Amino acid sequence: MKIAISGKGGVGKTTLSALLARYLVANGKEVIAVDADPDANLASALGLGDRAITPIADMKDLIEERTGSKGGYGGYFKINPEVSDLPDRFSIVEDGLRLMVMGGVPAGGSGCICPESAILRALVTHLLLHREQVVILDMEAGIEHLGRATARAVSSMVVVVEPGMRSIQTALVVRQLAAQIGIADVSAVVNKVRDDGVLDPIKARLGDVPVAGAIPFSDEMARADLEGRGVFDGSDEQMALIGAIAKRLMPDLTL
Repeated sequence: MKIAISGKGGVGKTTLSALLARYLVANGKEVIAVDADPDANLASALGLGDRAITPIADMKDLIEERTGSKGGYGGYFKINPEVSDLPDRFSIVEDGLRLMVMGGVPAGGSGCICPESAILRALVTHLLLHREQVVILDMEAGIEHLGRATARAVSSMVVVVEPGMRSIQTALVVRQLAAQIGIADVSAVVNKVRDDGVLDPIKARLGDVPVAGAIPFSDEMARADLEGRGVFDGSDEQMALIGAIAKRLMPDLTL
C-alpha cells in the first residue's frame, strides 16, 4: 500500500503521516515514511527529532555522482539515475519504521528540471514501484514528486483539511491535479475538529471527495508539535481513531 498525504501548510498532514506510520508499525507492518515536504518535520512528529538527518536533495556529491551533473543547472545530466540502494543507505530505522527525508529543490517554481529533482523523482518512483513495505509520503500541497509513471502505484491520495475554506480549496485543487495524472482514489481527513457540527458543511464543500475520517483537536498533540515531540501516544482512543482511518484508506491491508 502506497499512501500520499497532501494538504495546505499547517493543516496537520505531517501529524496524520506520523500517526498512520506509528499505528501500522504497532500492528506489525514494515513502513517507509518519506518526508517529501521541503519544510521537513516528519522526524520530530515521529519522535525521531534528535537524530541528525541530511536530506537527499542536499547531498551534492551523491547527486553529481548519480546524475553525472557538473555544476547543476545548464548542463547535461541523467534524468533516471540509479537510486535503488539509497533507502538502505540514507534512512533512519527504528523497529519496523524506516524514515527518509527528501528535502527541497533549490529553485523557484514547480516542475523544476534539475539534478536534484531528477534524483528525488527517481527515488519516489523506486519507493512506490519496487519496495514491498507500506510507503507513506508526507508531501507538500501539490504533487511535485509524483508523475504519470508513478501515479498507478499510489493506492490513495489523502488531503488533510481543517475547518476553513482555504484548506478545502487546496483539497479541491489537489483532487484536480491528482486526476490529471491518473490518481482516482482521493479522499480527505478532517483535522483539528472541535465541533462535530462542522463535518457536514465540510463534506458538502468537498463535493465528490469522500471524507475518510476526522481527528479531534488535541491540546496534547498541539503541545507535542510545539515541543518537537512525537505525536503518537498509543492510547486506546487514539489507536482506535487512527485504525479506523487506516482501514478506510487501505481496505485490502490485513491488520
